[in-house]
Amino acid sequence: MGNKPTIAISHLGCEKNRIDTEHMLGLLVQAGYQVDSNEELAEYVIVNTCSFIEAARAESVRTLVELAEANKKIVITGCMAQHFQEQLLDELPEAVAVVGTGDYHQIVDVVQRVEGGERVTQVSELPTYIADETTPRYRTTSEGVAYLRVAEGCDYRCAFCIIPHLRGNQRSRSIESIVAEAHQLASEGVQELILISQITTNYGLDIYGKPKLAELLRELGKVNIPWIRMHYAYPTGLTPAVIEAIQETPNVLPYLDLPLQHSHPEILRAMNRPWQGQVNDQIIERIKADLPDAVLRTTFIVGFPGETEEHFAHLLQFVQRHEFDHVGVFTFSPEEGTPAFTLPNQLPQEVMDIRRDALMEVQQPISLRKNQACVGKIVDVLIEQEHPETGELIGRSARFSPEVDGLVYVQGDVPLGSIASVEITSTDIYDLYGHVAKPEA
Repeated sequence: MGNKPTIAISHLGCEKNRIDTEHMLGLLVQAGYQVDSNEELAEYVIVNTCSFIEAARAESVRTLVELAEANKKIVITGCMAQHFQEQLLDELPEAVAVVGTGDYHQIVDVVQRVEGGERVTQVSELPTYIADETTPRYRTTSEGVAYLRVAEGCDYRCAFCIIPHLRGNQRSRSIESIVAEAHQLASEGVQELILISQITTNYGLDIYGKPKLAELLRELGKVNIPWIRMHYAYPTGLTPAVIEAIQETPNVLPYLDLPLQHSHPEILRAMNRPWQGQVNDQIIERIKADLPDAVLRTTFIVGFPGETEEHFAHLLQFVQRHEFDHVGVFTFSPEEGTPAFTLPNQLPQEVMDIRRDALMEVQQPISLRKNQACVGKIVDVLIEQEHPETGELIGRSARFSPEVDGLVYVQGDVPLGSIASVEITSTDIYDLYGHVAKPEA
């Protein structure tokens, strides 16, 4: 077949998508394809799309149109391919293939078929695949950090969320498989492992008959990686056994990402999350009591259909009362195919924007106080990059997760990808500033 074409991948969306991207890159490199980060030099561009909310779809469409105008052969993968496979091929002549969320492991076969002149649709109606430690992977994160998927898909049916439709039901990897990949990543010098799935606290329920997150954390505690961080810990899954495992496993960070979405029981019921309304307050207080050093991050949706001023005031008070370290706020996005799409009392975007801004205004002084408490302390910082103009080092403390939280700007000289002791000297709402601490004499 002669020389194989050069392929670039444009990655969009969340870290779950990023892992899919990394596996596609690994499989292509293993098959002998040239992979280039520069889309201009590539004959084919794989666009790993996001379709979670309207803004993400708009970004995906914008990327696809730009590549089409540049006369690239486009392979569309990911959530948007799963969601709109027929429309994409109809409306984008430059698209040579669409590949679903459960089919990315077929990427080499898809490219080969395209090279043979075929226009390929490779989309399983119900995604069931999940990669494991034997699947080639080419990491795209900084050298010190890696994401580790413990499960894929979701069994919950929140009224606003299209993820189960796009990624299927929950399917967990075995503890042995996850630990084996963790050891591989440790051997590559990874300093921070971030465990992800749709509902990490439900890990193992589908294959073991009950959640096994506590057991998984204890096994990962034996891996030579300094920081292990969890994302998407549903509050109801933070059982005494899980809390105990966090307490007793030194490399598991007491960082809890709680996707609460709202505080008012009526809105939670409308979101099809009624189980959560009864536990928000008590479980957060229990977490704070059991893990006094816990860093709590959460996300909220404002403007869900039917949200009144009273409901929103309840949410504002909730945020003021619990003083989360980090808060993300999204306005409701009506997704076709979800129950919330057809609910009455949809709110104008203008009202949703005002509520989002008001909630962030309440959170900002809380975030600032949390950061100010770090001033004068020496904290561990994972050094990830160097500012190209100033030479200043940029990293994260254990309080900050990549992409979603703040950064630590560091004066001094330490290797990238290492964890350094940094004295924090100042702060703003989101970021910390300091210098490499001098070793004690």
